[in-house]
Amino acid sequence: MTLPGGFVDELVAAVGASHVVTEPEALATYECDGLTGWRALPACVVLPGSAEEVQAVVRLCARDRVPFVARGAGTGLSGGALPVAEGIVVSVARMKRILEIDLESERVVVEPGVANLDVTRAVATDGYFYAPDPSSQQVCTIGGNVAENSGGAHCLKHGFTVNHVTGAKVVLPDGELLELGGKAIDGDEGPDLLGVVIGSEGTLGIAVEVTLRIVRQPELVVTQLAAFRSIEHAGEAVSAIVASGILPSAMEIMDTLTIQAAEEAYRPGYPEGAGSVLLVELDGVAAQVDEDADAVDRLCRAAGAFEIRIARDAAERAVLWLGRKGAFAAMGRISPDYYVQDGVVPRTQLPAVLRRIDELSAAHGLRVGNVFHAGDGNLHPLVLYDAKVKGDYERAKALADEILTACVEAGGSLTGEHGIGVDKACAMPSMFSERDLEAFERVRRAFDPDGIANPGKVLPTPRLCGEVPGPYRPHPLERLGLAERF
Repeated sequence: MTLPGGFVDELVAAVGASHVVTEPEALATYECDGLTGWRALPACVVLPGSAEEVQAVVRLCARDRVPFVARGAGTGLSGGALPVAEGIVVSVARMKRILEIDLESERVVVEPGVANLDVTRAVATDGYFYAPDPSSQQVCTIGGNVAENSGGAHCLKHGFTVNHVTGAKVVLPDGELLELGGKAIDGDEGPDLLGVVIGSEGTLGIAVEVTLRIVRQPELVVTQLAAFRSIEHAGEAVSAIVASGILPSAMEIMDTLTIQAAEEAYRPGYPEGAGSVLLVELDGVAAQVDEDADAVDRLCRAAGAFEIRIARDAAERAVLWLGRKGAFAAMGRISPDYYVQDGVVPRTQLPAVLRRIDELSAAHGLRVGNVFHAGDGNLHPLVLYDAKVKGDYERAKALADEILTACVEAGGSLTGEHGIGVDKACAMPSMFSERDLEAFERVRRAFDPDGIANPGKVLPTPRLCGEVPGPYRPHPLERLGLAERF
């Protein structure tokens, strides 16, 4: 892993010696994100403390064509923050200031290293909250949320990150600072470049300042938990609720395996004998929420719910959500390793796809825990395996890939909120035509003609996927240096 002569000294001059990491032991901290099956050591890690320092670092990279990968908290699950072995990681961990709270405009301006939940904490006493809420919201950063267009449990009603970002300042791969949108609702005239940047997974630049829309706290929140004997019955309840015209803020399903893990980890006391539980949260005007809550109760019972609980206060609501929010981490209680997927299917296809997942689980001899955003069909199947068992990882990866194929074949998509990264790049041709992918590549090169911003991610290339037919060519500096999977 080598950089141009004197390059590290120039990085030190730009950000300070204490904010440039070169020791191999320290670099290991950055060798992967939440997708731990792919690992690579970067040549160095830089932690700029301001937008100007990010510009200085990126300009050095542009001058010498050194690949760089932006990184937030490293909680991503698709390998989006996987380093490039001969490049650098630009961590925004130090850039964690809330720059402005403008209640009149209902906007908050933040640096990219601010944790998602900290935005809500900053405005809660004024009666507001920030709606996108990934399960990792206590630690995941706004910069990472912007890169992946993150959602969360409450995206069913309130929308994804793209619906709550009205402006951003982005350092382009040549070091130029591009200002997009602002506090206004309408945004800029012309092409929606802000929409292009959100969800681009760090391939078009690094967001150094983000303007967020905050939302008033609702008059009433009601959280219900319905227990069913099977996951199919829970799915029927979801379909019935949506068909009735009710729009919950969240609808989440957990299966038996996930319930078991959650109970061992957090003891939330979910009903015994449940083959699945459905969490339904309603918010809004009190009279409407009360009416909808009664209807949800009836619909769940009609679908076979044998027990329904309603949180009486915020503390009980937190207990009901505890198992769901911590489901991924809880899996460590019942399996040494897991591989999480992130496919989306139409709600009407949920039963069929869940049956297909059961079939694939049996065929591969690996357990799969299902926990997902039922309202918008965003599945998060957790394939359980043991990395110490030879061939187990490969079987888990193959099973996860087949689950993704089943989602696409059912009319769904490759990702709902975790992104493509390296994990799903080779699957992109299953959803997009050659012409589509060529258009994506042209947009990418318009921002980054030298291919130095997070190279090798999102789009399939022969370097990652073997000989891919069509117009795809490797980036000039696509030097991923991926370590062996383990």
